[in-house]
Amino acid sequence: MRRTLERIVGRLVHNWPLKVAAVALATLMYGGLALSQNTTEFRGVIPVGYVNEPPNTVVFPLTPDPVLLVRYFSPSGVGVATSTFLATIDLSGVEGQAGPVKVPIDVTAPADTRIRVLSYEPNFATVQLDQLVSRAGVTVKVVHPPAPDGLTLGPVTVDPATVTVSGAASVVAKVDAVRADVAIQASGLDIDEDVQLVAIDKLGNALAPVDVTPPTARVTIPVFSDRQTRTLPINAVITGTPAAGFEIESVVVDPQVALVAGDADELEQLIRIDTDPIPMTGVSGNETVHIGLALPTGVIAVGDDQVTVTIAVRPVTATRTFNAGLRLVGAANNLQYALSTDRVLVTIGGSTADLDRLSATTLVVDLDVTGLTSGAHEVPVTANLPTGTALVAASPPEVTVTITPAPPPSPVSGAASPAPSGG
Repeated sequence: MRRTLERIVGRLVHNWPLKVAAVALATLMYGGLALSQNTTEFRGVIPVGYVNEPPNTVVFPLTPDPVLLVRYFSPSGVGVATSTFLATIDLSGVEGQAGPVKVPIDVTAPADTRIRVLSYEPNFATVQLDQLVSRAGVTVKVVHPPAPDGLTLGPVTVDPATVTVSGAASVVAKVDAVRADVAIQASGLDIDEDVQLVAIDKLGNALAPVDVTPPTARVTIPVFSDRQTRTLPINAVITGTPAAGFEIESVVVDPQVALVAGDADELEQLIRIDTDPIPMTGVSGNETVHIGLALPTGVIAVGDDQVTVTIAVRPVTATRTFNAGLRLVGAANNLQYALSTDRVLVTIGGSTADLDRLSATTLVVDLDVTGLTSGAHEVPVTANLPTGTALVAASPPEVTVTITPAPPPSPVSGAASPAPSGG
């Protein structure tokens, strides 16, 4: 019995590595067979997107090539579509790099955990990395065809005249200007519109991708069908009021007239040309400004479209009457002075601010009696007033001053008498 058991065990362990390998191979083949029976291919266009893009970096192409084939495993009966799969390129590992970089594509089926993606094509992509830069002060060029027969064009104005462009450094370096394309209508309508701006190189070719800020510019081109010229006076348009206590004294425009051009029917309605508004709110001193002309649509200036306007500002002057006391100037100690009145009415002129300050004080005017001797004298009223004010009139203008000798001083009572001389 013992020998029989030993014989059976010996047969079982004989060549045991080969037997284990055979079992493993059979298991693997069975699993592969089962897996192959549930592995499916999906052919479609699955868009690829970037994630974790580095800051201040531009990635080309903007839209990577799509994934076209996905092999996946799923239970029987599970349907898929393009939206089932999510294809991404993770750029977190390429920060600081420039130039072409080979990056892996990752495809998952996040919406259905029963689907396991096995492989896909393509599984790598080559992208171009570049630094994001901006450049200000790029000129706006207006491009238009020749004017139709019978029409003439006025000067082109564009606002803003310069813009900022942003994008990949290699592309921005090629930008020579930004172009605004406009069309001239045979109807003769003036051009006054916002035009989309396109970055161009020195040959006029459009560059992309480039962001332009602002993306549009206002283009104005007068179009004339019966152009004529006319000389008109220039009117300075003043807005606001000067500071309290001040007023505008004069306005001088140089030159005083402007030569303008436009269609005959538009010029016929004009009697003057206004300037752009000149604000004077709160101003207390003279102003000299260079200002443009506010020309109507379809009318242009022939030559310089700016003028010089000089505005003189002065304090607001007024008069005010006060009741003033009298003060003698130059009186002698040995004379007595009698006045025909002790108060007069005086009218004082000056700015309202100065007169307001003067009202808060006690006003005294002068009678100059320096060198006058005994008798009656008509002495004019004068005033020593603060700077900015002046005596306009006094009522009465003269005051009678009667001068008499002062009496001798009285003897002091109780004074000792001189002693009699001895005999």
